[in-house]
Amino acid sequence: MNKSELVKALAEKAEITQKDAAKALDAVVETVQQALSKGDKVQIIGFGSFEVRDRKERKVISPATGQEIKVPATKVPAFKPGKSLKEAVASGQKAAPKAAAKKKAAKKK
Repeated sequence: MNKSELVKALAEKAEITQKDAAKALDAVVETVQQALSKGDKVQIIGFGSFEVRDRKERKVISPATGQEIKVPATKVPAFKPGKSLKEAVASGQKAAPKAAAKKKAAKKK
């Protein structure tokens, strides 16, 4: 799924225009990027968490020349999936939002 397909799906699910869905998606992505650039962690309960990890300086061998190259230390973004996302992927089903799941359970009683 690419960005335009994601925007279309968001618009349908939220019953908003594709233009508004694109603005919302861009705002979420920009906000996550800003938080990570400050070194903050972004947690979306049930989905996962984004964080910045430190990668140590290391030495690698260039396959083209065979020379040893020093790769400097850097910071990299990382994503750790949440429990609901892991379960949804494992079962091949879409994850139900917790509020919707609670409503369904209440109706069954």
